[in-house]
Amino acid sequence: MRPLTPISPRLRIALGLGFFVLFFAAWAAVTLGGLVSRTFLADPITMLQDGWYLLSERGFAEDIGITVWRVVGGFVMAAVIGVPLGIAMGAYKPIEALLEPFVSFARYLPASAFIPLLILWAGIGEMQKLLVIFIGSVFQIILMVSVIVSATRKDLVEAAYTLGAGHTGVLRRVILPAAAPEIAETLRLVLGWAWTYVIVAELIGASAGIGYMIIASQALLATGQMIFGILVIGIIGLISDTAFRLANRSLFAWRFA
Repeated sequence: MRPLTPISPRLRIALGLGFFVLFFAAWAAVTLGGLVSRTFLADPITMLQDGWYLLSERGFAEDIGITVWRVVGGFVMAAVIGVPLGIAMGAYKPIEALLEPFVSFARYLPASAFIPLLILWAGIGEMQKLLVIFIGSVFQIILMVSVIVSATRKDLVEAAYTLGAGHTGVLRRVILPAAAPEIAETLRLVLGWAWTYVIVAELIGASAGIGYMIIASQALLATGQMIFGILVIGIIGLISDTAFRLANRSLFAWRFA
């Protein structure tokens, strides 16, 4: 293997699937072989049986839909606010000087610490869940987009001014097109973080959702159900990440050529 040498798509898929096969084989060997009590770690067969029970008799599909809605809603709110502010911070130094200290401070505040306050402010309804995701995502988006925009090649900006472009024209025709692919990749990464925030939000004050199902299963020591819920999150996240990546490659094919 040579560093940074590309591999074929078929080999990439085969290696990725191969790791999952090894993971589940090791899991089955540990649980079915009696090395770990099934009370603490359900085996893959029990997990699948519990998953079918959740989907067929407990309406778990509705819980999945509710959680997906919360992730998408909170993430879109964060992107709508965070991307324009990040662009403004990266492009205009006075705005960066005004906002960067606060954004750098706020992004270290754990979103879970706001849950008690958000329950007081917004109750235990959907808005509280959305705000947890929003707080956990928006400051990351602002700072990462700002860094991307500020890294725009200065020679391109100067060339645009030389050719007669105005300040707005430079932003619209040079900075934004140059930064757009990296901004899209940043949003893809932050979407993954949004999934961690929604589960935290659903562990407290929720009556539906994947996180609610997991905490309810804990009281019953139903580890198969808990593991199934965790795997569902991973599968949905993998699907959304792949869709996001394919969309980025389609929109910015020149960037990934």
